[in-house]
Amino acid sequence: DTESFRHLERLRALRIEHRDLDDVIHRLQLDLYIDQVQMRRLKKRKLMIKDQIARLESQLIPDLNA
Repeated sequence: DTESFRHLERLRALRIEHRDLDDVIHRLQLDLYIDQVQMRRLKKRKLMIKDQIARLESQLIPDLNA
């Protein structure tokens, strides 16, 4: 159905954003002059996306009691 499709599309977009943030964080950690505030913001954003991914994944699991 269309709602499941929207969830899957959102899930795909979030996974891409999560992976991109992971790459950015990794590259920034290689720099000697890291902006710690920026790093914390990026890590916090990555964690929020991870939580959104987990919520969407749990919504896509069918209810076994139904």
